[in-house]
Amino acid sequence: MKNTKPYAITLDVGGSLLNKTGSWRTERPVYLDRLPPCNETCPAGENIQQWLYHAENGEYKEAWLEIMKNNPFPAVMGRVCYHTCETACNRVQLDEPVGINSVERFLGDQAIINGWKVEPGKPTGKKIMIVGAGMAGLACAYHLRLFGHEVTVFESSSKPGGMVRYGIPKYRMPNEKLNAEIHRIQDMGVNIELNTKVDDIVATKEKYGCEAVFLSTGAQSAKLIDIKSDQSVPSLSAVEILRGIEDDVDTGLRGHVVVYGGGNTSIDVARSAKRMGAQSVKVVVRGSQENMPAHYEEINEALEEGVEIVPLRSITEIKKGHLVLEKMIPSDGDRPSPSGEFETMEASVIVQALGQNVDESLFENLSELSLEDGVLDVDINMMSAMEGVFAGGDMTPSERNVTVAIGHGKKAARKIDQWLQGEFQKDSKKNEIVDYSMMNTWYYSDAPRTIRPTLDVVRRQTGFAEVVGDLDETNAAFEARRCMSCGNCFECDNCYGVCPDNAVIKLGSGKRFEFKYDYCKGCALCATECPCGAIKMEPELI
Repeated sequence: MKNTKPYAITLDVGGSLLNKTGSWRTERPVYLDRLPPCNETCPAGENIQQWLYHAENGEYKEAWLEIMKNNPFPAVMGRVCYHTCETACNRVQLDEPVGINSVERFLGDQAIINGWKVEPGKPTGKKIMIVGAGMAGLACAYHLRLFGHEVTVFESSSKPGGMVRYGIPKYRMPNEKLNAEIHRIQDMGVNIELNTKVDDIVATKEKYGCEAVFLSTGAQSAKLIDIKSDQSVPSLSAVEILRGIEDDVDTGLRGHVVVYGGGNTSIDVARSAKRMGAQSVKVVVRGSQENMPAHYEEINEALEEGVEIVPLRSITEIKKGHLVLEKMIPSDGDRPSPSGEFETMEASVIVQALGQNVDESLFENLSELSLEDGVLDVDINMMSAMEGVFAGGDMTPSERNVTVAIGHGKKAARKIDQWLQGEFQKDSKKNEIVDYSMMNTWYYSDAPRTIRPTLDVVRRQTGFAEVVGDLDETNAAFEARRCMSCGNCFECDNCYGVCPDNAVIKLGSGKRFEFKYDYCKGCALCATECPCGAIKMEPELI
């Protein structure tokens, strides 16, 4: 046994690097940046993974500035966004999704507390006119100021904010947070003309010397249905109720309140009615409770507060202080069918929350622009049929929510800037999306999701105090650290440590790694052991 040679096990980098592999490798590893699903599904286009990285390291201002590249309303969105990013989060298959929304809210509130600002771009001398000071219009104004353009926003109401102010109650969206983020945009030089309804786009554009227009009037006209009635029960719209609550006027929500409709607006009205002392509050929906379009969190909180959901009922008549309801039969299709069976329900007031329409008066003097199926059509560049007139938000074909509106505003601003320069640019190609199967999650430890504090049920029903609370700094940093950095190297050194041929070279902190293919035999250990799926094996080019 004296002459037995040792096994060929790598013990020393110097010895291994003397032996090149030759050309027998059939595939090679490559580093790549994949697109995390949270980023992919964010309608505002936030680089969520990047700002979570800053947040987990305590770099809160840097994290906030990263959000502000795409979304000027993190404190607002941390409260009212329905966080599709969390639904898509790969961590949901490991334990629970990262609390992206709660960390964003923490960062937004930190910015308000500390007075963080964003500076506008170098002045270009170009003037842009925006109609509507909702989220789409204000987001567009913000991004246009980043480009250095002058912006004037025309708003028919006495306060800016659109449906976030007039359609979302204070227990979800406190005015002081909304006001702070709007004031920050105004401090950048955005001029907002309140109580100013635009009736003639062309004349206003010429009067103010604007070169482009962005329309974002939203959908604030209530969609109502005719219900046979003896007028014994007043019928109101959810839009006027929520606006009345914001303006502190009597809404008539007392006694037995019935809300008709299953969306988020109906839940907002119902929960507001409980806070205003209604004797009972019922939400009547044609479909099942499980298929209600309202967000599940809002439904659950409403039920906790004593709101009753009455599913599979259609209101057919108002008679002698009661509603006549027809029972509906659930079906496999989208719509339940009538049963022919009826019942009555006592009601002091009925509130219709069946959707909203776009105000068409803006287009009466413009033959080039008209609504089709209740919305204004735009092309891939957010431009309408009228040259230089762009549009976005609820008045265009899209899902109607705040995050989509903010994303529209950002995209429109970029397209307006390109149009002013004479040429639209194609959107850059997105990277491959990383899914759970591409990752090695054995390396991630269990880390339960941080639950935000909530106001107790009794206190909720006696006023409009905010229901969901903030994370503190410790919890926010912990929650950010739960991010698995899907698809993007975070320098864990796994590839460096497991490579049997020392073919992985460290380039220094923040510079990641590179492969020395002269020494790599293509064993794929690095790709297999990469936690986040940032290494891919590709066929060797021979």
